Amino acid sequence: MTATSIRNQWRDDHPPASAVTVAGRRLRPTAVFDTYWRFAVERQRVYLSRLAGEADPWTSDPILNQHRFTNCYRAADRVSQYVITQVSYRGPMDWPEVFFRTLLFKLFNRISTWRLLIGAVGEISWRAYSYETFDAALSRAFARGVRLYSPAYVIPQPPFGEGRKHRNHLRLLEAMMAADAPGRLAEAGSMAEAFEILKAYPGLGDFLAYQFLIDLNYSRPLDFSEMEFVVAGPGARDGIRKCFGPAAGGIEAEVIRYMADTQSEHFERLGLEFPGLSGRPLQLIDCQNLFCEVDKYARVAHPDVVGISGRSRIKQTYRHDPAPMTAWFPPKWKINTAKLPPADPVRG
Repeated sequence: MTATSIRNQWRDDHPPASAVTVAGRRLRPTAVFDTYWRFAVERQRVYLSRLAGEADPWTSDPILNQHRFTNCYRAADRVSQYVITQVSYRGPMDWPEVFFRTLLFKLFNRISTWRLLIGAVGEISWRAYSYETFDAALSRAFARGVRLYSPAYVIPQPPFGEGRKHRNHLRLLEAMMAADAPGRLAEAGSMAEAFEILKAYPGLGDFLAYQFLIDLNYSRPLDFSEMEFVVAGPGARDGIRKCFGPAAGGIEAEVIRYMADTQSEHFERLGLEFPGLSGRPLQLIDCQNLFCEVDKYARVAHPDVVGISGRSRIKQTYRHDPAPMTAWFPPKWKINTAKLPPADPVRG
């Protein structure tokens, strides 16, 4: 089945969505709007099929088969799962230590860099932290041509006067610990307030501050609802533009909330059964991420619908990762059916 035949089948089965009102604006959904919901269903089915150990192919959708897309639920992605199972819930559980480990990981956002540091210093902790030791390990790897940062999103270099990006990020983390960022976050009365605390640090704009807060919120000390607050990243804004056109500009957060609040209505309208995540519906962060993924998907499925960036192809092709999948989530969500996965072997 080709991308064109998928579009034609969807167009024949159901009429286009009617106009909707969001934040007082009348928005007319494009064909990409219904694709958003269909993509969510098929992508989640692929995830659950893989988790169940079913054999490839997991879908007949040619775009999903050929290209890489993140999961519908952000917490289910491999890197998020690693943060939850190997960073947040490993090691000393007092909040400053959890904060330090989580932010250290997220500043690089690369599992191999975390393993590199563990191999060099042993158990990672703020109590035993040494700038010289961490810098030496990262500098040696950099000199060998090792990539320290994930290409998933751009992490700007903060202005702390060091000659290398990783050194400036170590200084940023030191500054956050010295200013008691963990304590200030723990005392925040809302996710929006916690977001503003993080955003105030150099090098952390809206997108990174929100993404880092989501990762910190997986741990025990913070307990903000993922339905409380959302920030649209660049990819999500592109996806929103493709779903609703220019009229949605400036109200992206409200559009994301609309999607989360009306998800059941649209799955039912399209005759879709969304598998969900052990009964947990899509949260604001998940709907935000889905807009990013649908932006990419639409480059092939709806090449005539233009976003903000003007990108016309999907860069990342699908490559099978043989590493075992984990599905263990923050215990406060009360959806786990298994114990915490074993520690990463690099911990000995």
